[in-house]
Amino acid sequence: MTRLSLDLLQQFVLVARHGKLSRAAEQAHLTVSALSHQMRQLEDRLERRLFERGPRGVALTTEGCRLLEAVGQHFDGIEHALMRYSERRHDALTLSASPGIMSSWLVPRLPRLVAAHPELELSLQSGSTLVDFEREPVDCALRYGRGEWPGLHSERLFGEWIAPVAAPALVARMGDASRDDLSDWPLLGDPHPADRWRDWFANFGGRLPARRVANFDSIDAARHAALEGLGVGLGRMVTSKSLIDAGLLLVLGRNYLPVQEAYWLVYPPRSQEHRGLQSFREWLLAEAETYRAQMSAWEPGVPLTVA
Repeated sequence: MTRLSLDLLQQFVLVARHGKLSRAAEQAHLTVSALSHQMRQLEDRLERRLFERGPRGVALTTEGCRLLEAVGQHFDGIEHALMRYSERRHDALTLSASPGIMSSWLVPRLPRLVAAHPELELSLQSGSTLVDFEREPVDCALRYGRGEWPGLHSERLFGEWIAPVAAPALVARMGDASRDDLSDWPLLGDPHPADRWRDWFANFGGRLPARRVANFDSIDAARHAALEGLGVGLGRMVTSKSLIDAGLLLVLGRNYLPVQEAYWLVYPPRSQEHRGLQSFREWLLAEAETYRAQMSAWEPGVPLTVA
């Protein structure tokens, strides 16, 4: 096998396991179009159709399943064999987090971490795909969810709640930003699978509009649409807080809805003895405790500078 063929097979395994070209491309450090071209090239070379391509991602054909079963375990074996040769520096820490919590919450606090632990060298990886600790040299991650990640240590940092947010320009067109009845406002679809607008209207009253102005598959895209004044979005208050304080988004009314998901520090068992992680964890839990206390006094719609 040529090196090109091995590269193609490794990329095939990524696409097959993720089920989406976008997620696999992010991990392979390729563009989606380049990765798609690579997969077509592999299919042409093997003279087999490996994927069924659809609007929500890709699915393996029977031939694709056979190929994944044949080669996937071998790539896993190579990665596990090489992990023992990777030197783990205790003064270096690799952290993965989603773009929202990374930019809006963690990065503004990093100067305090650097001041407290100047010996610690940080490597930050921002992406929407959950890191695979078995295959990637990442020490820990900040995750949003319910803390249900088997085989990993999860420590809850703080919760989240949602509230309707809109751009000042939209509020100026529609009228009073303090009104709680959103029945006549243009709503943006909630990326959450459960469509939490139904929960919102069930809790706080009003008539749920029959349609949305637009629907999105990511919270970042929905937030950007709200910033552009397209409609009212259900904003996560933790990751939207800086935009609210800056006046780029306004909270409509004073109602907010707690959600079951929260933010967690997550790490594999192999990271427990990592001295860099121990220092980071101690600092992070202290920051989270301070943040919880400050946010407990915040009323939506009332600016609050959180240190």
